[in-house]
Amino acid sequence: MNSTLSDRQAIWAFALGCAAVTAGVLLHLPMFLMAKGMGYRLAGMPMDPGMISGMFLIVGGVIVAAWGLLPRNLAAQRAAGENITISAPEDAVLGWAHWRLMFVLIVALIIDVMKPAALGFTVPGMVSEYGVPRSTVSLVPFFALMGTVVGSILWGVIADIYGRKASILLSAVMFVGTSICGAMPSLAWNIAMCFMMGAAAGGMLPVTYALLAEMMPNRHRGWSLVLVGGLGAVGGYFAASGLSALLQPIFGWRILWLANLPTGLTLVLLGGLIPESAKFLLARGRNKEAEAVMRRFGATVRRGPAMVAARGNGHGALTGRKLIGKLAALTVAALTWGLVNFGLLLWLPTDLVAKGYSVAVSSRLLAESALIAFPTVFLCALMYSRWSTKWSLVTMIAVTLAGLAGVLRLDLAGTGSPVLPVALLIVGSNGILAILLPYTAESFPLRVRGRATGWVAACTKAGGLLAQGLSIAALIPSMGLAAMIIMVPGAVALALVAWFGRETRGGDLRDLDEALGPEALVAA
Repeated sequence: MNSTLSDRQAIWAFALGCAAVTAGVLLHLPMFLMAKGMGYRLAGMPMDPGMISGMFLIVGGVIVAAWGLLPRNLAAQRAAGENITISAPEDAVLGWAHWRLMFVLIVALIIDVMKPAALGFTVPGMVSEYGVPRSTVSLVPFFALMGTVVGSILWGVIADIYGRKASILLSAVMFVGTSICGAMPSLAWNIAMCFMMGAAAGGMLPVTYALLAEMMPNRHRGWSLVLVGGLGAVGGYFAASGLSALLQPIFGWRILWLANLPTGLTLVLLGGLIPESAKFLLARGRNKEAEAVMRRFGATVRRGPAMVAARGNGHGALTGRKLIGKLAALTVAALTWGLVNFGLLLWLPTDLVAKGYSVAVSSRLLAESALIAFPTVFLCALMYSRWSTKWSLVTMIAVTLAGLAGVLRLDLAGTGSPVLPVALLIVGSNGILAILLPYTAESFPLRVRGRATGWVAACTKAGGLLAQGLSIAALIPSMGLAAMIIMVPGAVALALVAWFGRETRGGDLRDLDEALGPEALVAA
């Protein structure tokens, strides 16, 4: 009874926290609406008392919501769940619960990816409103990316300690609070709030992969991971561009941040359809809920000391230097992707125009990149699930290297068509993104899965952080030199993944925990 009372208090605390955050955001809207006659330009306007009160409400609401989400008696719960292993059976039938979870997580990722993707659409408006150079406004995407790096690591840790669902919901609540970025009158406040927005958004992707990896039947895990992550990422970019085209001409660039309120609340509501890990529920003594989750998803529970199972599928865990080597391989691959996606592909259109290509050609290349991304996602899902998880990643890194070599040749020759090298870059980089995090989620044991996936996700943004730093310092190299520099970590990633990578297709995630054992997991 005490447990039930505590759970009810937690639910009410979370609801109260969400209401406080929402009220805090709404208190910022009057100032935004007052600026309608000025084209919704708020630069230089002082904050009114309502806005200041709203900021306190947001901070307090996040704290209360976090208190409601986070479990009590954490040490006892972790000890209780030490010898519990949850896994979907190999022959489980893909049911409605699995499809619904995939749909919900795709929508969640679209909303999550949409905000960082909207950064590029807000920069021109900021330059105009604040009257500062583009290099100064570049601090906004720089700090937003820095926030995603911090968020990916932070939420990965929270997911491993407090549960997947709690971290997703807390991230969504913070996401709602960052809506006020659209009402900040000064550039400095925008930079600070965009950092917080990045921190809230950065954790969704790795936690989603960790949760999905644990809930899907083993034989369906690979393609579902790639498909959910890929469609969520591509859909986020489409949603950002569509929202910008629809609303920015009417309300200005600030509406792209204020849209965090309805989309973030949608994310909170969708959280009710996201199941918690059955192991987490069992550890809290909520056996009936855990059994209901297991019935819906076809999972089995096994209690007792972990033992290495000789299943003979080659999916046993890497340990020691090999485990460190695999993490290093995925880290370098993630950094390479960030340099390509947030650096070379963003600089390339400007460089092409400088070389005499028309603006139409460079613009068409960017537009076609989104169209190429969709079939790439399905291709990667097919390769990943039917051929090889390890060699699919190696193949996409090799395709990216071929694209980099093509850009280098184009720069050295001074003439030629950019279509093939750019197409190879787009296919390769989208393929790396679609495969990298699912492969990471399948490669590390449950106790550190969130942290490992969060770290690799953070490294994808860290590469972009370096590229944006060069933009701020006005040190953008020529495309040939940039391609040659990025080829170095790309080649290193290719060699490390080929050497240290382990095939995970159709493997049982229990092997990873059993091979390491409880003591190693605690040390990890």
